[in-house]
Amino acid sequence: MAFVREHQAQRYGYGFVPPDYLPSGKDEYWFRNAQAPHGRTWRNITDGEREILVGNNNYCADWNAFLVRSPFDPSLIRNSAFYGLVRIGELRNVLLQHHDFCVPAGIRNSTIISCDIGDDVSIQDCSYISHYSIGDFCVLSRVDEMQTTSHAKFGNGVIKDGEEEGVRVWIDVMNEAGGRSVLPFRDMLPADAFIWASYRDDTALVEALKNITQKEYGGHRGAYSVIGSHSAIKSCRIIKDVFIGEWAYIKGANKLKNISVLSSKDEPSQIGEGVEMVNGIMGYGSSAFYGVKAVRFVMGRCSSLKYGARLIHSVLGDNSTVSCCEILNNLVFPAHEQHHNNSFLIASLIQGMSNMAAGATIGSNHNSRANDGEIRAGRGFWPGLSTTLKHSSRFASFVIIAKGDYPHELNITLPFSLLSNNAHLNRLEVMPAYFWLHNLYALERNSWKTQNRDKRKIKKQRIETDYLAPDTVEEIIAALSQMEGWMKAAGGSLRLPEDCSGDSGGGKYNPREEDEALPVTGLERHDRSAVLLKPRHAWAAYREMLLYYALKTLAAYFEERPELSYAAFTAEMEAEGSNARVSEWVNLGGQITPAFRVDELRSRIRQGDVDSWDAIHAFYDQMAASYPLDKARHAWEVYRYLKAKPALGGDGADHPLKDSSLFKKELETLIMLRRFIAEQVYFSRAKDYSDPFRAITYRNRYEMEQVAGTASGNSFVKLVREQANLDEERLEKLSRRL
Repeated sequence: MAFVREHQAQRYGYGFVPPDYLPSGKDEYWFRNAQAPHGRTWRNITDGEREILVGNNNYCADWNAFLVRSPFDPSLIRNSAFYGLVRIGELRNVLLQHHDFCVPAGIRNSTIISCDIGDDVSIQDCSYISHYSIGDFCVLSRVDEMQTTSHAKFGNGVIKDGEEEGVRVWIDVMNEAGGRSVLPFRDMLPADAFIWASYRDDTALVEALKNITQKEYGGHRGAYSVIGSHSAIKSCRIIKDVFIGEWAYIKGANKLKNISVLSSKDEPSQIGEGVEMVNGIMGYGSSAFYGVKAVRFVMGRCSSLKYGARLIHSVLGDNSTVSCCEILNNLVFPAHEQHHNNSFLIASLIQGMSNMAAGATIGSNHNSRANDGEIRAGRGFWPGLSTTLKHSSRFASFVIIAKGDYPHELNITLPFSLLSNNAHLNRLEVMPAYFWLHNLYALERNSWKTQNRDKRKIKKQRIETDYLAPDTVEEIIAALSQMEGWMKAAGGSLRLPEDCSGDSGGGKYNPREEDEALPVTGLERHDRSAVLLKPRHAWAAYREMLLYYALKTLAAYFEERPELSYAAFTAEMEAEGSNARVSEWVNLGGQITPAFRVDELRSRIRQGDVDSWDAIHAFYDQMAASYPLDKARHAWEVYRYLKAKPALGGDGADHPLKDSSLFKKELETLIMLRRFIAEQVYFSRAKDYSDPFRAITYRNRYEMEQVAGTASGNSFVKLVREQANLDEERLEKLSRRL
């Protein structure tokens, strides 16, 4: 096939859609006309207007195909060529300003081929614009090439009429080998990718999702690329088959091909210098700057790529920031931070509220003759500096990994843990409940910042930001059972120390008490030793966390229903029967929901009752509406679980909180726990100020305070203390109401 082919000059700008792919009775403009603003009409130019246009060194292959809207000032079009059907909106002698860049409306030094151009648009020095629908008040300056093919898909993973299946664009999330591939589409949420990629044994579901995507985004040829109103595009090289929403700003991009840039006035998107993006979807309010490379990707709302980041074969959740690193074959849920050089994430499911430090290489080392396996990490995943991990590995929620090379596959089932590789003793060490025991500042701040930094104006999913939610609580319950098994196998006792408050279900151990390392198995794919550090402290801490979760969840639910009597409240909690705790929960792209609701959705998709992505997203909304009651019932049963344990003297025959007086007593416990958290947040932060090595670069303590501040003056410490006081007032008010 020749690289350059000849065509008849008079057909320049026509024949966009091959005749074989035109629907019966339609011409090549039928899709274009459907895209045009409703009710907009054009007229032919007058002889006087044509004379001015020609006098301004403009050329048109057929002036009868050059249509305009009134008012139209022909003097604003100069040194330009037009081919095919060109329709131009109102054109007045006005200036358009974007930031400090100010240009007059009109068309100068450009070539326009079969385009619709909105009202008062400025196009200057654009050498080739073909088959674009350009909105009102747009600025296009110094763009080398803008074109559209008749089979443009704008990043959606579909095929058009007459295309082979092999041209369909897949994203190989979670696995390099492609066994979990999903099709990108412009409305994709991380939850969509999760259902599609995770339930691969449900082949009917997988096929149904493919068919839904094809039905909604595939089909006929002939769609024009779009530039939404009020968008500005400057100094770019190649823009091909691209949908650009309203109020977008693109400058200095090298190549944008087969993508959608979703943008709106409330959530404008931006693309900057040196960026190359191919085959993907960029979410509302997102940005890509400074040499970013993205190929086969979906970016969620309000996410950012910058400083040479590479996003390849991956879905990135809302409110995430990625820079100076590479992300390959991943599904990442909302609120992911990875903005340090040399970090590498491959073939993983990262379930949000996560942070990767500099030099971390997660799954990059091959350990077999085939492609790497997979890594799955719950919420709050936090690998430290220069951490290396192997496939296949799994991590519970809120696991922080100390710096080191981890030579073997890992299965860390204990949430809120500190993981370390003790090279001196050649053993794996896990400290369960580390965050609760030693770093509540980081734990509380993670939840706060996830919620506080949610920039979404339109929240398509209810994202759980609390570190204690049904998913993590069930991990704690499973971890307690696992720890008890290890303790019994080691010949230890589960008896709480005498200074532990059994009535509260938790309590703090005396830090002077002996708590030796506990040998464990099954956490690492190797026969070297592995131990739990401070296991009895962790056991008590886990129970304290469960109590805190149960009480605060029940109190919050009761507060949200001021019309509810206590009798009605308990009846609502018991509506599904006693001892009916839902133990399986799914992190659905950051939204937490019972597994049975996901199973119901899957069944309805298979059966065809839910047959569109809008319907699937509406089902997510139904799940979110049910979540407060689902969560409250779960908390009710978690409290029953705590009181049924032999260490607390209960038998679980009846729910201990059926009496409002008992609930009022537990509200006092909840107030004490809130005070404890506020104190521990301060003490966690104060360690940074009491460490003598932190002070060695300062001449005196006063200089250090002026530069680094103080623990008590830390903004987040003060915020937590203020919130604890407000919570105390709120809970006392609730207690008086009972």
